[in-house]
Amino acid sequence: MKKLKFSWSNAYLFLIFALLYTPIIYLIYYSFNQAGTMNEFTGFTTEHYGSLADDTRLIRIALDTFRVALLSSLIATIIGTLGAIGIFFVSQRKTQVALLGLNNVLLVSPDVIIGASFLLLFTMAGFRLGFYSVLFSHIAFSIPIVVLMVLPKLQEMNLNMITAAKDLGANNWQVLKSVIIPSITPGVLAGYFMAFTYSIDDFAVTFFVTGNGFATLSVEIYSRARQGISLEIYALSTILFILALGLVSGYYFVQKQQRNRKRKLTDIDSANHQKAVSP
Repeated sequence: MKKLKFSWSNAYLFLIFALLYTPIIYLIYYSFNQAGTMNEFTGFTTEHYGSLADDTRLIRIALDTFRVALLSSLIATIIGTLGAIGIFFVSQRKTQVALLGLNNVLLVSPDVIIGASFLLLFTMAGFRLGFYSVLFSHIAFSIPIVVLMVLPKLQEMNLNMITAAKDLGANNWQVLKSVIIPSITPGVLAGYFMAFTYSIDDFAVTFFVTGNGFATLSVEIYSRARQGISLEIYALSTILFILALGLVSGYYFVQKQQRNRKRKLTDIDSANHQKAVSP
């Protein structure tokens, strides 16, 4: 058996993860508190989860939040992937750098500025604030994230495969569908999950563009927190954390299966090559 060796790097990592996960464990623990407060744990109960199930408004808001996140991340992934491909294949280096700079500016811009600018845009255009204003805003700020996740996979792609496909008579659509997309699929999936996470978590931009009785979980929790956070919110947070953990685990296993599949294909190609060159 391997002996665990102490090292300062491992101790540092343990400290960082402890600081990150201790509040989450504390939250989950008190979501089962019978007392209904954060002052003292008096007993184990699931009544807060029952209250959450009876809160139809909060459930509707949670469903609307996931609806916005799923739609916005899907549309942003499509647009962002095509945008990353367009930026990558720009012939002029200066134009490519300028487009990447414009994309990165949106990533580092404060959410308050982005939210206020969208609010001004929708107001000037006479667009009614509600579901669609939140959806369009989430699509807009998710696109640069997808571009940033897809570009590294494009840079790792073997361009000789594209040249070979064109030499064999493939048109641009066939090259995109059969060569480029399969090569950058891990980046596309990573961009989708990142966009989904950002959409679920966003508060600042959503706070500016929500209206007409529509709200997301972040805005609703903020409104309720001003009156005092109930343990019902802790129960909801626990469920969301478990869902997030499931998504991350699912993405990890998908990536692992893809790596194993590539490794098997590489081994098969190596074996076939050895058979072809052997006398």
